[in-house]
Amino acid sequence: MISTKKLIKMAKKWKQFAASSRKRISWSKPVADKGHFIVYTNDKKRFMIPLVYLNNEIFRELLRIAEEEFGVTSSGPIMLPCDSNFMEYAISMIQRHVAEDLEKALIMSLGICRYSSLSHEHTNQHLFICSF
Repeated sequence: MISTKKLIKMAKKWKQFAASSRKRISWSKPVADKGHFIVYTNDKKRFMIPLVYLNNEIFRELLRIAEEEFGVTSSGPIMLPCDSNFMEYAISMIQRHVAEDLEKALIMSLGICRYSSLSHEHTNQHLFICSF
């Protein structure tokens, strides 16, 4: 038979354990893998991007435009001013190490789509530059 003192001691430990587990923070989605960062597109799609992509002009331009449109926040996700189709296309271009002139063309198409949407003449179609 367990003594009253031991029973009270065990109850206190379980109470402390229960209280500490309630304070734990749980993430609905996993944090980025080591060497990656997370961005979201206009259509709320989530992308895990390698940090080395920050050396690419396409990503630098996307982040610059995002700063102009959304500002810089210290909390919350990074929102990029493009949809998931554009992001997938840009990532595929970076992965294939396309020529610099094709990167510049893609950046120009991003600017064209952005300014046409600002003037309300946008038809919800992005201009993609084919690299074939």
